[in-house]
Amino acid sequence: MNLVSLLRITALIQLVVNILSIYRNIVLLTNVMTSPLEVLYRDDFLVVINKPAGIAVHRSGLCRNDKSYILQLLRDQINQYVFPVHRLDKPTSGILVFGLNQQVNQKLMQQFADRSIQKIYIAVVRGFTPNYDIIQYPLARTDKKPTQLDSQRQYAETTYSRVKTVEVPKAVGRYQTARYSLLELKPKTGRYHQLRKHMAHIRHPIIGDSNYGDRFHNRFFKQQLGLNHLMLSATNLTFYHPVTGEKLSITTPPNPDFEKLFQRWHWTT
Repeated sequence: MNLVSLLRITALIQLVVNILSIYRNIVLLTNVMTSPLEVLYRDDFLVVINKPAGIAVHRSGLCRNDKSYILQLLRDQINQYVFPVHRLDKPTSGILVFGLNQQVNQKLMQQFADRSIQKIYIAVVRGFTPNYDIIQYPLARTDKKPTQLDSQRQYAETTYSRVKTVEVPKAVGRYQTARYSLLELKPKTGRYHQLRKHMAHIRHPIIGDSNYGDRFHNRFFKQQLGLNHLMLSATNLTFYHPVTGEKLSITTPPNPDFEKLFQRWHWTT
């Protein structure tokens, strides 16, 4: 077999892998849209769900062509109007809170504004990070062309702790091996794309991030591991019940992509 034939076969194999990956993502998204949203907590005042990756919380200019939104799916599922207290990016999975009336919604939003709510995410990032660090780096409000308002960066702070590491004997980019860290992230503020921007700022971008990530490592995860989602999930949220004052701590496992990775790399959390 000559070199040209070998290259053609390799390209064909890669094409098949890409097609299968696209098909898998379509099937997963279809299943998400037809399956009930997982409710983690519900009473007469609020509801907390486990948001799947790949669906926007509500309609916006960034996803105007999407067919379904979490707001719509949850409203139809519980047959009641809901008020989003906060948001997660479309590719991010995890805990999401909705008020069931405007008064409750305002009280919950005030807790976010006061920064009295504790948020914990987990993420897989490129490289070996320090064991612990605090990132204090101001961020712009959007990624659009700066206006006089948006050009004024806002204070943003994220604390992270390294949980696990792995070194994979595969050449990715310019290095002969690929290194990854599993992190626990605690944002003190809630700026636009804060965690994704902060990790990219310290040169440890989150895997699967098409905006701020490393395309070589994203491609490795997609082609070699079959994982094509942002590796970021909101796994814990602690806040005070807006009516009873009870302290609530809601926890959920990360999305299934993390579980596949944990098994493959023998990570236990």
